[in-house]
Amino acid sequence: MNTLAINGGKPVRDTYLPYGQQWIDDEDIEEVVKVLKSDFLTTGPKIEEFEKKFANYIGAKYAVAISNGTAALHAACFAAGIKEGDEVITTPITFAASANCILYQGGKPVFADIDPKTYNIDIEDVERKITKKTKAIIPVDFTGQPVDIDAVNDIAKKYGLIVIEDAAHSFGAEYKDKKIGSLVDMTTFSFHPVKHITTGEGGMITTNDDELYNKLKLFRTHGITRDEEILHNKDEGPWYYEQLELGYNYRMTDIQAALGISQLNKIDKFLERRREVANKYNEYLKDIDGIILPYQEEYTKSSWHLYIIQLESEKLRVGRKQIYQALQAENIGVNVHYIPVYYHPYYKKIGYEKGMCPNAEKLYDRIITIPLYPGMIDKDVEDVVGAIDKVIKYYRR
Repeated sequence: MNTLAINGGKPVRDTYLPYGQQWIDDEDIEEVVKVLKSDFLTTGPKIEEFEKKFANYIGAKYAVAISNGTAALHAACFAAGIKEGDEVITTPITFAASANCILYQGGKPVFADIDPKTYNIDIEDVERKITKKTKAIIPVDFTGQPVDIDAVNDIAKKYGLIVIEDAAHSFGAEYKDKKIGSLVDMTTFSFHPVKHITTGEGGMITTNDDELYNKLKLFRTHGITRDEEILHNKDEGPWYYEQLELGYNYRMTDIQAALGISQLNKIDKFLERRREVANKYNEYLKDIDGIILPYQEEYTKSSWHLYIIQLESEKLRVGRKQIYQALQAENIGVNVHYIPVYYHPYYKKIGYEKGMCPNAEKLYDRIITIPLYPGMIDKDVEDVVGAIDKVIKYYRR
């Protein structure tokens, strides 16, 4: 076992362990089948049921179901009134959608650096990046640990900005004993299979604001409404509808909503297991010299979408690529989250360059995501720890 698998030794595991995986059981399947046998496959009663159940769980006034997490961000930027010439501040350590949604509306993403401890957006750098063109802030709850929401809201209030919290990683997380989803102007969620609950693809936007809620609903259905209260021509007839905005078809299906409702019934169990796995990692990995474990603020309770280790490069004989490949060879499905958004060729093409966020760039060179999902058993956790210990010891200076 001392010989690395990448060098011809026996892997720690015989089978591959992915970094993330959905949990689908017979109850989920039964609920989806019920919808398939019903009269409504889309725009039916399951959508509203899912929205109400979701809003109640997190304590928000409204929830708007939508086709995916990226669409949720796009809809939120539309509702916020982002337009050509506006600037929106976000983090570079995120999936590209957190910045792309600004471009969709003609706005300009402005990247603030990260806090080197939490890896979340640096609040002081956010304030430094504010100009007269700044319209909104999109903080991301990276890995499931909420940003300092009070600090973000204070800055937003000071400068008259809208806050769109990207909570794709943080469903079920808590900030100062309050669930994420009702603490800023709008909060967006993703239901991709590796997230806390899944609808296959899907997303949700939550808000407590009536005006934003109505804009979000309009945007997901082509900008079209049948609401008699806002129609321009109220006397045309019962078939009548009007397009009021240039919206999109971002609807969720009842098939997805049925799966989401069933998954939501299990969210507390999912969260409990994620936190158990994270706690085991914290305990088992803390004595391995050569890695840094995630830092958690006392006022947050992470939902642990991702568990990321940071390599202490100065203590290792090789770089991140070699460590990554060695762990993969041990059948541990590691990943990297994320490539800084402005590294991508598209962003370079539109004028972004390296060097803007030194903390984010340094972090990117050193991070590896290790497996974490509710279906992991204790033996899986032990295998991950054993593989990390084996690889780090081999490559340590």
